[in-house]
Amino acid sequence: MSGEQAGHAEYDLAIVGGGINGCGIARDAAGRGLKVLLVEQGDLASATSSASTKLIHGGLRYLEHYEFSLVRKSLNERERLMKLAPHLVRPMRFVLPFVKGDRPAWMLRAGFWFYDHLARSSLPKTRYLDLADDPAGVPLKSGFHLGFEYSDCTTDDARLVVANAIGAREKGATIRTHTRLTAARREGECWRLILQAGGVRQTATARILVNAAGPWVARLNEIMLRLPSDHAIRLVKGSHIVVPRLHAHERAYFFQNDDGRLVFAIPYQDQFTLIGTTEVDVGDEPELPFASAEEIIYLCAVASRYFRTPVEPSKVVWHYAGIRPLVDDGAGNATDVTRDFTIAVDGSPGEPPLLSVLGGKLTTYRRLAEATLDKLGKYFAMQAPWTAEEPLPGGDLDDRGVAGLIADIRERH
Repeated sequence: MSGEQAGHAEYDLAIVGGGINGCGIARDAAGRGLKVLLVEQGDLASATSSASTKLIHGGLRYLEHYEFSLVRKSLNERERLMKLAPHLVRPMRFVLPFVKGDRPAWMLRAGFWFYDHLARSSLPKTRYLDLADDPAGVPLKSGFHLGFEYSDCTTDDARLVVANAIGAREKGATIRTHTRLTAARREGECWRLILQAGGVRQTATARILVNAAGPWVARLNEIMLRLPSDHAIRLVKGSHIVVPRLHAHERAYFFQNDDGRLVFAIPYQDQFTLIGTTEVDVGDEPELPFASAEEIIYLCAVASRYFRTPVEPSKVVWHYAGIRPLVDDGAGNATDVTRDFTIAVDGSPGEPPLLSVLGGKLTTYRRLAEATLDKLGKYFAMQAPWTAEEPLPGGDLDDRGVAGLIADIRERH
């Protein structure tokens, strides 16, 4: 993708960062009539946005931290994205085996009841399983009896980002990959941006600058823009491993560990199982995250606690890690840090504002984009919010959905 290749360009909005939040904001803004530029120093979804657990979910474990509003918003977005992107967001059933000595059964029953109640979803509700008789118990070690089966969704995270970028471009946005912002300064009522692409220096101006750089959001503000942030960011690494497929059925697993953490084991690319995630504080250095030997051993141990087939580091065919830029709410444990987002605005009256996107999660990217555009209402006369109703590119299927599309393709070919 490329826009104007050189010289000076005028934009209403310049966005730094080609992850899910940046591309979601670009699509929303362009669809409201704004002239939008998005720059990404690498490829789209080349960092955190392609290193997730590939889930669109409400965040069942957030109930333990009383984040009911976040869970409700996430579940609402899960339902909406199933309609707007049926080709990318796929329902899946998850099985949580009960382990005596971990969370008590009454707590799990209450949590699943509340999760279903908040969802008000078209997806099947939670049901109880006898793992001694159900096929979900076959891959597990003996001794597991009670299980809870509930609904959430999986996705291809990188494709979801690209779909938003394509949608933004279709609405008129300029998407520039492999384009690095090297400097930005306020000049009158505009931001002047210095860009570097393929060894060529370029400039652009924009009335508003949006920092959606993910793990680099604080670094961009403090080092490049020389603007200290009033909000502390906590960088938390999440690592995943991929091993040969551990079970034949199409359900996923949600495992409790004896340290209180919860780990997913999800069917992945037909032949594999994706296991994750860890949560490790990484300080203030977001460069080149990778799954450490300790994290790989940890994930293998959690999976081996449940599966009959031992999961050993030697069986890992791939591993990856991403860094989540979370709003630091003072929680002692990285697991307890909120996944909600904040949109911070910097700029005195008469100055071009800077909006910094802090925190957030894949599932709620569309709401984050709407919240960002809400902040811009006093700067622009914009069209009304629209992304809650218009499908993402490729998602405009009929009522038969993906199954109908596959049937049509089979009939034709």
